[in-house]
Amino acid sequence: MSLSARQKKILECIKMYVDQFGYPPTIREIGEYAGITSTSVVNYNLNVLQRDGYIARDKTVSRGIRLVEHASRQPSSLRTVTVPLLGHIAAGQPIDVPEGAYTPEDVIEVPRDLVPDEKVFALKVKGTSMIDALINDGDTVIMKPAVEAHNGEMVAVWLTDRDETTLKRFYNEGDRIRLQPENSTMQPIYVDPAVVQIQGKVVAVVRTVH
Repeated sequence: MSLSARQKKILECIKMYVDQFGYPPTIREIGEYAGITSTSVVNYNLNVLQRDGYIARDKTVSRGIRLVEHASRQPSSLRTVTVPLLGHIAAGQPIDVPEGAYTPEDVIEVPRDLVPDEKVFALKVKGTSMIDALINDGDTVIMKPAVEAHNGEMVAVWLTDRDETTLKRFYNEGDRIRLQPENSTMQPIYVDPAVVQIQGKVVAVVRTVH
C-alpha cells in the first residue's frame, strides 16, 4: 500500500525529530510539522502507519512512537546503511558472552536517518527488562561505541568478573554501579565499578515485522 503525502510527511517528521533529539515527537508536534491542525487526524494517520507496519506505538507511554524496520514498505527515498550485527545482548539478567565481548555474526540494513554516523553496531535483544523503554525481546538496538556514560543513559555493559553482558540504564552511585531495568516488575543490578566495562550507548531501536 502506497503512502499518502500526509503520511510521508508524518514519517519524515518522526525520523527528523528522533535524529535531532533522540526521542520521538508528540502528536501535536507531528501535526505542527505536517500542517495538520487536528490531533485526531494525526492520530488516524499514525494508526494507519502502525497497521501497515511503518511504526510501532504504545499509547500508554508519552511519545510512544517508534519507527519499524521493514524494507519492503519503506519509501524508496529513504537511504539505508549496513550495520554489523554483533550478536545478542540481554535485556533481563546478564547472559554469558563466550571468549570476551562481541563477535561479528551478520549485518543488517537500517534507515540512514536512524544512525548518527557509520561507526555503529547492532545487537539483538533477549529479554523484556527494557520493555517500558519500547525495547522488547527480539528487537535490535543500534549502538554507538563508548567507554563512558552519563547517568540515565542506556548502555551495553560487559561485566568482566562474570563475562556477561546486559542492556540497562547506567547510574554511577559512587561505590557501586546501578544497572536499572525499564520494567516495573524487575529489580536493578548493583555491581562494583571495577568490573563494569561500557561497550556502547543505544542510539536507535528497530523491530522487524514478520
